[in-house]
Amino acid sequence: MSQELLSYVGNSEAAFSPLQYWFSLLFVTLCIAGMAVFLEGGELTHGMPFEQLLSHKLISYANLLLVGSGVLYLAHLWFTANAVGKWATGLAAAGAIGVSAALLVRWFETYHVLLEGHVPISNLYEVTALFSAITVVIYLAMESVYRTRSAGAFVMPIVLGAVLFEIWLAANGQADPSNLIPALKSYWMHAHVLADFIGYGAFAVAAGAGIMYLLRARAERRGHPDAFALRVLPGLQQIDDLIFKSIAVGFPVFTLATILGAAWAYNAWGGYWSWDPKETWSLIVWLTYATYFHLRYVKGWEEARMAWWAILGFGVTLFCFLGVNLFLSGLHS
Repeated sequence: MSQELLSYVGNSEAAFSPLQYWFSLLFVTLCIAGMAVFLEGGELTHGMPFEQLLSHKLISYANLLLVGSGVLYLAHLWFTANAVGKWATGLAAAGAIGVSAALLVRWFETYHVLLEGHVPISNLYEVTALFSAITVVIYLAMESVYRTRSAGAFVMPIVLGAVLFEIWLAANGQADPSNLIPALKSYWMHAHVLADFIGYGAFAVAAGAGIMYLLRARAERRGHPDAFALRVLPGLQQIDDLIFKSIAVGFPVFTLATILGAAWAYNAWGGYWSWDPKETWSLIVWLTYATYFHLRYVKGWEEARMAWWAILGFGVTLFCFLGVNLFLSGLHS
């Protein structure tokens, strides 16, 4: 009886540990943000330069952790040492916490350095930081479910690209918090952007797994049992499941984001849809991933084609996220 009780307790702890883990991350994030707000509260002044804001320093330090994590995930492919993998995961979690805490601090700072404060999701610098944090969180959730760190070597380079883009934006004076135009002063926008970037983050994880699938499939076709990809990467079925689960998480949330965006458009401009470039490309993204499910279940496409589709889909997503803002003009740019 005692052995059964111990077994039940052990299984219960295993079942609840992921939930406890994510609540712990949230708690640590709020503690860091609260401490930063307490330390900085008396020093903020209207018009304070961006470089002097504590949130800028926090994001910079957090980005260093993400860079270190990316390097360790790549190293883990070669060395496969458990300690290297644990450090990679730990730095990724710490980086995501740091970026999230920095965005919360920046939210507080806007109330002191601008005419009126706002949630820090109003310019490319802020949403790129949000994208990196959400992508890491979704990846870590998938890592805990599938118990493999190999995908980190393919997902984290996407995060590193976001970090480099943030640095470029800061160097070109596009990272400073600014006052909002009237159209952005809406709670619909907050919900829309958050849902949007949960979708983007999930699609990024799927694309990284898609690249991993193609490398593993190529190694299997060549028939070398000692090939590097066969030794370090999970089986094709597991990778395909990771791709599918990531898109299955991202697609409904992105669908919700599109609906919320239409509600925001009506609230801001009096119409649900105006075929603005951002709206058009959001629809293209939605159709791309809707087609993924159609091709998978109706047409019966093989897993390799689905991996290519996941990569293509993220390319379309990336243009919707960045290309529209950088190269096309519209209400959202």
